[in-house]
Amino acid sequence: MKIYKCFPQGKVKVLTMSYDDGNKEDVRLVSIFNKYGIRGTFNLNYGLMEQDDKVDIQQVKELYEGHEVSTHTYTHPTIARCPGVMIAQEIMEDRKGWEQLLGYPVRGHAYPNGSYSKEVIDIFRSLGIAYGRVVEETQKFELPAEPMIWQPTCHHCHNLMTLAKKFADFQQSQYLKCMYVWGHSYEFDRDNNWELIEEFCEYMGGREDIWYATNIEIIDYMKLCDNLQFAADGSFVYNPGAKSVWISVDGVVKEIGGGK
Repeated sequence: MKIYKCFPQGKVKVLTMSYDDGNKEDVRLVSIFNKYGIRGTFNLNYGLMEQDDKVDIQQVKELYEGHEVSTHTYTHPTIARCPGVMIAQEIMEDRKGWEQLLGYPVRGHAYPNGSYSKEVIDIFRSLGIAYGRVVEETQKFELPAEPMIWQPTCHHCHNLMTLAKKFADFQQSQYLKCMYVWGHSYEFDRDNNWELIEEFCEYMGGREDIWYATNIEIIDYMKLCDNLQFAADGSFVYNPGAKSVWISVDGVVKEIGGGK
């Protein structure tokens, strides 16, 4: 008997996006994501949102609805150089500001300037952060072995369409694969290449074999999978969580409801 973990509805591929800083160009980017059913995570600095180049803070809840807002620290310092007390303040003030505005726990993070250390990771984890995105890319489609050092597949300027076609063509169902794209929305204006992200989203959107998810949804779902309790002989499984989890048993997809 072969039992495999699956993504929702038995899928084996997930696409997620991650964009930093909350610049006004996010408005256009989100509209493109929404047009093609792409979902992602937007990493924002609560203490900097009054700047002229940022999204109006009063727009944030409506603009990013259906996506995830995560932390990017309160003021965007190179965090690995900061003393521990400042590291804690930077993450907690960012969390508190966004949670009061959005009404849900903000548990994700993208390290500003790609800066992190073991001390930063330990502090962030102790303060409720579930994952941290770094900037070193893999050019591959792997789920993170360590969620606090989550390496993306690529920046949108690095082989985006080549990787997209490779990901779309991937058909080996014994693996779980994740394509993770990151960047800054202002870069599309700077580089005059909005057509790149439009082409990507049109090409990747609407595929029945891809799960479109935010960063935190992937982390939380994989924890649900890990918490499944299997009988020693594999004849049954119990899901102690509140949400459904999908597995494949000898090629047959099974949904295990919460508490079932």
